[in-house]
Amino acid sequence: MENIYKELQKLGFSQYECKAYVGLLRNSPVTGYEISKRTGVPRSMIYEVLGKLLDKGAIYTVPSEPVKYSPVPAKELIDRLRKTFETSFDFLEKELSSLESEQETDVIWRIRGNDHVIEDMLTIINNSKDELWLSVWEPEVPEIKEAVDRKVAEGVNVFTILFGSPNTQLGLTYHHNYMTPEIVQERMGGRLSVAARDGEEVVIANFSDTASAWAVKTTDPALVLVAIEYIRHDIMIEEITKEFGPDKLDALWRTNHDLIHVVTGKRFKST
Repeated sequence: MENIYKELQKLGFSQYECKAYVGLLRNSPVTGYEISKRTGVPRSMIYEVLGKLLDKGAIYTVPSEPVKYSPVPAKELIDRLRKTFETSFDFLEKELSSLESEQETDVIWRIRGNDHVIEDMLTIINNSKDELWLSVWEPEVPEIKEAVDRKVAEGVNVFTILFGSPNTQLGLTYHHNYMTPEIVQERMGGRLSVAARDGEEVVIANFSDTASAWAVKTTDPALVLVAIEYIRHDIMIEEITKEFGPDKLDALWRTNHDLIHVVTGKRFKST
């Protein structure tokens, strides 16, 4: 019997309500006094307990003098409870999920370790549906190429800026040639890499040969936008370089004190 009480309590019944309802299943219709006597529910509380059972739709009153009580059949009560809980679950699933989405908009997850960072980049790649934007370096290509090729085969538009071999292709690939990778890597303290999907989610990572990789992952729309614009910018600069030649671009920043700082992160010092 205790197990029945425990299960009913999980459905919102108090211990006294459980005893009163089960008592009525065994013997009904009976008066409140008789229920108290048969079940052990205190007389001082029995009518409060019966009132709550009436509110729950678990019992009926039987017109008589004095008033008697009868239980809603067990199967009927369970069906009612099941429908009530299913309705509540459906409502809560919808409403709480929407609240969760609102809350997580500004969340930034921090990731440490090469394997974990690669796993999250692969998650971004594998979850992409329409567009995938990548800024990656040759050392990380073997870890992600298979997943990227699969997405290309599925029809996902993949745009990549690649620091590395001109023979490597990851979707529509633009090779970073307008500045040596060493200059970029020195300024950033590593190999800054980006994977952004569908305008919804981004991983911004930094790989290094001397330290463990780190990354941040977010669905914050502002950060996703900035990351994609960063890749668009690099692609356009690469195309401009191809059009006008790398020598002109190189001469542009190497002879301008302010641009030296912009490109290298080091302030030009005159001697």
